[in-house]
Amino acid sequence: MGVIAIYPGTFDPVTHGHTDLIERAARLFDRVIVGVSANPAPSKRPAFTMDERLEFIRTALGALPNVEVEAFDTLLVDFVRERGAQVIMRGLRAVSDFEYEFQLASMNRQLHPGVETVFLTPSEQYAFISSSLVREVAALGGDVSRFVHPDVAAALAKRVRR
Repeated sequence: MGVIAIYPGTFDPVTHGHTDLIERAARLFDRVIVGVSANPAPSKRPAFTMDERLEFIRTALGALPNVEVEAFDTLLVDFVRERGAQVIMRGLRAVSDFEYEFQLASMNRQLHPGVETVFLTPSEQYAFISSSLVREVAALGGDVSRFVHPDVAAALAKRVRR
């Protein structure tokens, strides 16, 4: 499919669920831009700096030739428009995610009618993983190495020891 897809998020931390979706999107689209939000929701406080999150994502993705990782601090639809993208790709882990994601997709379509939102579900082994859950497990001393890249697991363990 000859379009550019943007997969937005805070990626704090980037999980195997994220990388699974990005790898699959890279097979569907000619170009995928992973948009890392500099302005997370007020209820989310990033554990890692923007530079750390960008590096973790790049490391976790390896060398996918059609995937770029960029930070943004604007409205998502403005970032999409600036990059000439036609698709916003979002992940849906559970039915409970759908209502919120549907609202976002509808708002984005109102703000920029030329952009479509496409939903992908993660592979079953990653459907339960969320960044906030991984942070919580790590904060309580649990082993998160099955859910994140080894560099991310080490960084989380280091943060917990502080």
